[in-house]
Amino acid sequence: MPIDYYLNIAASGLLTGLVYGLAALGLSVIFGVVRVVNFAHGEMMVAGMYGAVLLGGWIGLDPLLSAPIMAVLLFACGWLLQRGLVNKFVERPEHMQFILLLGIATILVNAMLMLFGPDARNVQVPYSFDTVEIGSMLLDAVRLRAGAAAIVVAAALFAFFRFSRTGKAIRACADNPLGARVVGLNIDGLYALTFGIGAAVVGVAGALMTLLVDARPQLAPEYTLLSFIIVIVGGLGSLPGALLGGVLIGMSEALAGFLLTPSLKSLFSYGVLIVVLLLRPQGLLGKRS
Repeated sequence: MPIDYYLNIAASGLLTGLVYGLAALGLSVIFGVVRVVNFAHGEMMVAGMYGAVLLGGWIGLDPLLSAPIMAVLLFACGWLLQRGLVNKFVERPEHMQFILLLGIATILVNAMLMLFGPDARNVQVPYSFDTVEIGSMLLDAVRLRAGAAAIVVAAALFAFFRFSRTGKAIRACADNPLGARVVGLNIDGLYALTFGIGAAVVGVAGALMTLLVDARPQLAPEYTLLSFIIVIVGGLGSLPGALLGGVLIGMSEALAGFLLTPSLKSLFSYGVLIVVLLLRPQGLLGKRS
């Protein structure tokens, strides 16, 4: 089989992986700063998907344009969730945090089942079947736009944490919470802001994902687990690592689905995870503790 076929499949997986990586960025941001694992991550992502589906059905809004709306709505939900519930559990044992967020995840997924039912829903866009020719490759227009949007959002997130005063304050909280509190930083407020940012990012990823797959409540646990795999592969708390891990997982799934069968694509994701844990336990871009 010509090499062009493999290049097309790998490029398609790379574009999907960028959206995966964007979703994992939200999980990595929350864990890297608040030190709480968001077990409702996939549920937030599917909520973003349904939001984009509703806006697309009601007013014909493209998911690329509904992504900022989902970011604002999910930011507000994440901020309130951190302020109202999660902040009370930050200093508590990990199993209590797990039970809290697992309970929130269960409530969210069952609420979506009640509101939307178990059937898949999608958004129709005029470029659904368009292709873009780049050299010898033919790429789906929807994947190309979703991947490009993911890069833009990830770059904005990196710039926020690298250059803004608030981003630097959040990084200070992540590095040394006690020192940050001593110099007068509002730790609780910054934690709530961070949780909101993480939720906003995953909301955008959910809106972009509606271009690639149909929205179903059953996807929520799958995306939570997938984000965990990506974050571990890239390195816990590493933002570039989350994006790199998403690209690797996306490409491995695409190649596995093409060479073997689509039902075995998750097998390759776990294979990548096992190999990384054996060779580099801290993740590809993670730091040794």
